[in-house]
Amino acid sequence: MNNPTSMLDFRLPDEAFEMLGLLREVCEKEIVPRRAEMDAKEQFPTEIFQKFAQAGLFAPMFDEKYGGYNLGGMLTVIAIEVVSEYCLGVATSLGAVKLGALPIEHGGTEEQKMKYLPKLAAGEMIAAFALTEPNAGSDVPNLQTTAVKKGDRYVLNGTKQWITNAGQADVYSVFALTDKSKGPRGMSCFIVEKGTKGLSFGKLEDKMGIRCSHTRQVIFEDCEIPEENLVGLKPNQGFIHAIKTLNSSRPFIASMAVGLAQGAYREAVKYARQREQFGKNIINFQVVQHMLADMVVKIEAARLLAYRAAKYSAENHPETAKHSAIAKYYSSEIAVQVCNDALQLHGGYGFTKDYPVEKMFRDSKILTIYEGTSQIQKNEIAAYVIKESNKLV
Repeated sequence: MNNPTSMLDFRLPDEAFEMLGLLREVCEKEIVPRRAEMDAKEQFPTEIFQKFAQAGLFAPMFDEKYGGYNLGGMLTVIAIEVVSEYCLGVATSLGAVKLGALPIEHGGTEEQKMKYLPKLAAGEMIAAFALTEPNAGSDVPNLQTTAVKKGDRYVLNGTKQWITNAGQADVYSVFALTDKSKGPRGMSCFIVEKGTKGLSFGKLEDKMGIRCSHTRQVIFEDCEIPEENLVGLKPNQGFIHAIKTLNSSRPFIASMAVGLAQGAYREAVKYARQREQFGKNIINFQVVQHMLADMVVKIEAARLLAYRAAKYSAENHPETAKHSAIAKYYSSEIAVQVCNDALQLHGGYGFTKDYPVEKMFRDSKILTIYEGTSQIQKNEIAAYVIKESNKLV
């Protein structure tokens, strides 16, 4: 049980609020006019990323030492929340930049960090995280991609599935088996640059939602990687890097869910104030007010869970994994519920592409799937319940 005297402080420095204000301005100007077209045409948000880079908006995700800002660990989570309020597809690709960087941050040598992180912080490079495979989604131990040491190089063979930013990213954090006899404990992580011989990409997946965020297979066919690109220069440490990365990234997914739900709620309120039925705006009907009240309660509860998980992650709290799973599970589920209610409140108009809630509803479902399904999160939470119950016996 948590120490009740240990209060969480989510305050940000004034400079962080200035950065978030700038981010919101860029989102209003650059994302809102483009999001419907990007969704329809599956356009990667290249121009938006360029605007983010020009405004220094990749930097908040990284430490000051590597070109970022010393504005507190909470800023990244809140920034991702803000972008998600406008477009979850853009936020997913933005978050994947940080996700791809996390194995380097957690396990890389100082030389590896200095080589890649400043370019990612400047928006000069885009990153991707390549763990999932056709037969190893939730079942990570079933990983099949291999990396065989040959002299001063590793030769990678295998296929990664559902990789965000694949084909667009300049650098990939790739997990492969270097010692099959050890199972997942024989996994290593490699930094693979786009353009490396033997690296290719599958077709662009035609997804239900987050369509501007590109998802492809990443294919390795005798792909030779210099030994210096082994994360941390130590083999068989990949499982540790993966666990640390996922524990760190799940608060991001929770904050994305909060942001998307906030955007859907905002659209619902705007519509309810404009739509007239039976001689008055529907926001005056108690049933609509109750729907909006339920949305607010769910969003605020999810936000607190997301922020606590993010705070714990930033401080390397021993219960980070538990609270990351709780936040990811609850926030993603309520995002689906809030988007569904927002669409319902729009009536028939919500079922058309004339209003953004249709896209938000389609986008929301992925939150319960990627970065660990809701069912996997419940498995992890239950494992902590059992562990803690043993202490009570």
